[in-house]
Amino acid sequence: MTTPMKDERLHVMHTFANNDGVPYMTWFMQRASEQRNVRFTIVLLHSEKPAMLDEIRSFGFDGIWIKFNNERRGPSMLKALPQLWWHMMRSRPDIVHGHLFDDTLPAMIAAWFARIKGRIYTRQDTGFHLNYAPKWVFLDRLNARLATLAVAVSEDARSIMLEKEHAPRGKVAMVHHGIPTQRYTVQNSDAEQRLRERFQLDGAFPVIGTLARFIEWKGYRHIVDAARMIVNAHPTAKFLFCGSGPQLEEIRSMVKDQDLEAHVVFTGWVDRSDVPSLYRIMDIYLHAADHEPFGFVYAEAMMSATPVVSTPTGAAKDAIDGPHAGLLIGERLGKALAEGVEHMLKLDHVEVGAAGQKLALQLFSFDRMWEGYMAIYRRGAKGN
Repeated sequence: MTTPMKDERLHVMHTFANNDGVPYMTWFMQRASEQRNVRFTIVLLHSEKPAMLDEIRSFGFDGIWIKFNNERRGPSMLKALPQLWWHMMRSRPDIVHGHLFDDTLPAMIAAWFARIKGRIYTRQDTGFHLNYAPKWVFLDRLNARLATLAVAVSEDARSIMLEKEHAPRGKVAMVHHGIPTQRYTVQNSDAEQRLRERFQLDGAFPVIGTLARFIEWKGYRHIVDAARMIVNAHPTAKFLFCGSGPQLEEIRSMVKDQDLEAHVVFTGWVDRSDVPSLYRIMDIYLHAADHEPFGFVYAEAMMSATPVVSTPTGAAKDAIDGPHAGLLIGERLGKALAEGVEHMLKLDHVEVGAAGQKLALQLFSFDRMWEGYMAIYRRGAKGN
């Protein structure tokens, strides 16, 4: 009888909570299946059976679903912990990699009990407890103690991890999120024209867009305040509000109260394949988040050569160091946002967009992200 060959690839177990699909994990699986130097087990903590399970298995990797109730987070994490431990003991990964607080806490505890040598987490939600639930910061500190390595997604995030969450300096690496450059640098004129027609942008200038969930800390209320001022100065201005979320109806009411309905388009669902073209039909991408650990949207906008005006948060602070590549504003207020837009309109849009794209290609490419994590996995497998 032939003895099965041992799989010598580095084995990484990823955990994700409350996500039915993770775009960058798809890119990771594609690259891993091509290079065949790493294999993944992906554990999804979700209320319903995730559609992503089929995709995971199509790449030849193991996908595991653990039922998780986001409305009862504490009990759900406690319930997930022994299940995670059992899967770790059964498959013995070299690395356990957590991504969000709800999966990282039980994963780090389970991996510590399972004696997994490499315990890594990416701090995707840096500062959330610090800003909104400070009594739970001690659990962020517990994660930092249990992990062998931690990954910050921006310099802003790294500062918070070191200074507020007391993560040991030697444990914290920095890897920006990355996106496939081909996706955002190739123009699709047909898609752009289709979107212009869909959102009735004929004769509109400037077109100012925001792609974010309708939640308080994304700053839509401040953007509506800014829109009122901008429309007064530019009567043909149009705003594209792209997203969904619990604050949607509140923002709709604000737009109506400010008599901005003719100037604000609530786009609804935009197919993911059309998102690069969505950025390209904007004259300015406007971002008003209170705190963003990274912020995929301004990286995507910059890579699409769209000038960005943003609050100084997340990776925007890493990429925009002057008005030649974008503009950071000092305050998250309507007046400051409007002044930022006015300043950007006086600059050469093509020049600013090209400079921003060049920086984004340097900082935020998926290739750079992949190599950064492969180095971290190799280090983590050694237990340091």
